[in-house]
Order: sequence, then structure tokens, then C-alpha cells
Amino acid sequence: MVIILKNNISNNQENNLRTLFRNKKIDVIPVLNRKNKMFVVTGRCGEMAMKEIESNKAVSSVIKVNRAYKLASKSFKNSRSVIKLNELNIGGKEIVIMAGPCSVETKLQINHISEGVKLAGCKVLRGGAFKPRTGPYDFQGLGEIGLKYLKEAARISSLKVVTEVMDVRDIEIIEKYTDIFQVGARNMQNYPLLKELGKLRKPVLLKRGMWATYKELLLASEYILLGGNENVILCERGIRTHVPETRFTLDLNAVAYLKHETHLPIFVDPSHGTGRANMVRAMSRAAIAAGADGLIIETHIDPRKSISDADQAISLQELTKLVNEVRLISLAVGRSL
Repeated sequence: MVIILKNNISNNQENNLRTLFRNKKIDVIPVLNRKNKMFVVTGRCGEMAMKEIESNKAVSSVIKVNRAYKLASKSFKNSRSVIKLNELNIGGKEIVIMAGPCSVETKLQINHISEGVKLAGCKVLRGGAFKPRTGPYDFQGLGEIGLKYLKEAARISSLKVVTEVMDVRDIEIIEKYTDIFQVGARNMQNYPLLKELGKLRKPVLLKRGMWATYKELLLASEYILLGGNENVILCERGIRTHVPETRFTLDLNAVAYLKHETHLPIFVDPSHGTGRANMVRAMSRAAIAAGADGLIIETHIDPRKSISDADQAISLQELTKLVNEVRLISLAVGRSL
């Protein structure tokens, strides 16, 4: 259950409501977002107590939620959430494509790629400056200098920026350069990181962990929402299965399931989801047909020379073909690009 408070209530009214919770032994967590102050009920609440809460002068409405992920659930909000970044709307009718290299390598590289990303019709430039690599000897990213290159390239091309944050200690520095925080698959259940991102109001692209269930992904998003940050984008990026021919198995069931369960925007990452450049276009088309609100694609000037994830990066020419194909699919399903 979620209790929405009235706007401009007095401190006394709020304190009286808290006293009611204590007296009835009802456990709640306060949530403050841009629109409302709320209490999320975490324990049991009997019918008599609920009637008292509903009649309290401080209460605007009471929403019954029958899911463990209360704020992410459609029971809490039945309309689709649209995240606004100035003129860019994520989760609305328009499909949004984020594209760029796995890693920012040089200033020239990211400038060239940002131009190609813009010309292809994408709205957001992706690029890693802090990289979670399987081996400690692999390239770990350029750090802050990479962020500077990324932000400047995006500014020149009039693009938004999405980049990965791996550590609570890096949030402050990354926030200066990014428009959207990305939380990678390996950090989906890094709860201290999610809690800190919940205190901010910048959008968070939350990738599904490679072993995670749908419920676990939604519960991870709840940590961010509970902090008051409503701007969460879920991202399917492939899971581990018994199939050795692809890096991961892109689970497009997730798109249809999550559309049924949550109001949050849903993106798909066919680059990581397949690990094969020659499959990215096909799975991008399939993702939009399944109902995804957007894509995040790895692209490079010369994919063969990419420092990281070379096998799954597509060329800028392939990116242009992908966008044109996705545009046709989006029209077929009543969307636009």
C-alpha cells in the first residue's frame, strides 16, 4: 500500500499521521519525489486501520499495491512514465536510440563517432569512461579525461550523454558530465549505489543482471524509486544460458513481461545481448516490434580496432541502416523515431 499525502499539509497533520502508524504498529517508509510526499507501507495494515488512514485529513489517497515492487508496479501508476530531458522524451511515443563506443579511447575517436551517431538519427551518445572489465589487466577506461571528451563531443553534436557509474565514490564526478547514469549488469544489485542514485533526480538506465529474474530487476529499480528518483529506465541486455554461440541470450520475453508489470520505460541492448555485430540489426528490429521504448547500441569508427567489445560493435554505416530499419518497425507498431 502507498499513502499519498496532500500538498501543503501542516507539520502537526503529518505528525498525527505518523502517530497513527506507530499506534497501529504499521511500518512505513517516507518517500519524497518532485510531485508528492508519500508513505510506503511495508508491513501489514488491517481494514480498520486502512479506513482510519483514508479518512485522515493529511491523506490525499491510498493506493493498494499487490506487488513486492510497489513504486515500480502498474498498480501504483497505470499510465506510462515519460522521462523528460529538455526536448527529449524517453518512454513516450517516440523511440529513442542511444549509441556510441564501449569505451572512450581518444578525443578524435569520440568526436568522429558522435558526428556519425547524430547523422544516423540517434539522440543520446553512449561511451564508457569507467569500465567494468572481467579481467583486471584489461583496459579500464580513461576516467575523468574520458568523461570530458564524451561531454564535449556530445555538446558539439547536440546529443545527450549516458555513461556508466560503477562506484558510489564516482557519482559526484560523473554527475558533472552525464545526463543519464547507466548501472551495468554487474551492479544491478549494488544496493548502496542504487540508494545513492535514488537521492539524485537524473535518469538512471538500470541494466538487468545476467542471472537476474524479472522480479529482481524490478526490486532493484525500487531502491532508486524509494529514494525519490522517479526517472528510472529498465534495460534488457541478455542473460546467461546454455547457448555458447552467442555472448548472452537476448531475452525479449522481458520486454513484453515488463510492459505488463511496470510503468517504467524499457530499453534493449542487442549489442551485449548477442555479442555478435552481425545480429545487432535483426535483434534491434525485434526489440522494437516487441514493444521496447528504445535501444542502446555499441558503434565504432573501425569495430575491428575497438579496444573493448570489438566483436559486438557495429560500424557507423551499419548504425544508419539499423536506425532506418527501426524507423519502419516503429511506424508499424504505432510509434515514431
